[in-house]
Amino acid sequence: MKELELKYGCNPNQKPSRIFMKSGALPVTVLNGKPGFINFLDALNSYQLVRELHSATGLPSAASFKHVSPAGVAVGLPLDEIEAKMFFAENMSHSPLCCAYIKARGADRVCSYGDWAALSDVCDEETALALLPEVSDGVIAPGYTNKALAILKQKRKGGYNIVQIDSDYVPENLECKDVYGISFEQGRNELKIDENMLSNIVTHNKSLPENAKRDLIIALIALKYTQSNSVAYVTGGQAIGIGAGQQSRIHCTRLAGSKADNWQLRRAQKVLELPFLSDIGRPARDNAIDLYISDDYDDVLQDGAWQKIFKSQPAVFTRAERQRWINEAAGVSLGSDAFFPFGDNIERAKRSGVQYIAQPGGSIRDNHVIETCNKYNMVMAFTATRLFHH
Repeated sequence: MKELELKYGCNPNQKPSRIFMKSGALPVTVLNGKPGFINFLDALNSYQLVRELHSATGLPSAASFKHVSPAGVAVGLPLDEIEAKMFFAENMSHSPLCCAYIKARGADRVCSYGDWAALSDVCDEETALALLPEVSDGVIAPGYTNKALAILKQKRKGGYNIVQIDSDYVPENLECKDVYGISFEQGRNELKIDENMLSNIVTHNKSLPENAKRDLIIALIALKYTQSNSVAYVTGGQAIGIGAGQQSRIHCTRLAGSKADNWQLRRAQKVLELPFLSDIGRPARDNAIDLYISDDYDDVLQDGAWQKIFKSQPAVFTRAERQRWINEAAGVSLGSDAFFPFGDNIERAKRSGVQYIAQPGGSIRDNHVIETCNKYNMVMAFTATRLFHH
């Protein structure tokens, strides 16, 4: 099949809409559902990311995509007891691929609501069972076991979008798109991201452990497929905060840092022990947790809204308690798709436990950025490579 007609484009008024090949057959097959224009943009961008991440790390990889940028990215490292609880994954069997998706979805569960899932490997039963209760638009993978496919076909009253992609597909070297009737053409970004990009360490501290190298590679590959400007905070093999599409670098760093802080706060005992009513579903729990760890929750306690969500009134998670918990974060890695123009980015990153940084370098204020890193004994590598994506 060379083309697939879609219901409409980005919006219902944008018709006709299709995906097609100029030559050869489409490398994707719709196994279930009717994916739309934005679904396929998410599917094809996210699959590139997880495919490349698996190639770079040797680990099964997953991404949770929303609006052509990842809300979360992870590799298939085992879940610890706290992660299983904070991601609603207790009492489940966790294959490496399943762990990757649970962690990717768990990076920012509020933003991942209605996500597109991408899997680097054949979807197994465990991963399908992890996807089943989540609110998700669809999934792309190079294949599905029979059991996994049967499970996924139960979602959305049988209408869940399931796409299979040919893992041997190799795209053309040139890619094109039209804007306002004018055609753009460029070479595909085939840049290989690996440890060699981390060799130029410009700070006094040059100690870069293997786990930090892995996390920086995850950050850089995630940024390669994230709408610019963008930065990514990564720890333990998973992105915990991604800032995408901001006009200012410092706003990227702040946005992603606040997401990383929220991820850290979800690990707090007070959050893990919130007394939810039994009939409160995952999305409502995610929203309630997001509110509970924010500065606005005191108002909710006062107006009694907690009675609709919790069995009993939760103890206040004070600002001082939250800050103490965030201050304990350490060993976090940070990648940036372009250079940091000012040291304020480093100052903000430090507040979220960042110890390792990879960025292109090339700012007229590089010396100031390096000095700020040295002040906190951080390790920073200049990759000399920009990763803009639009």
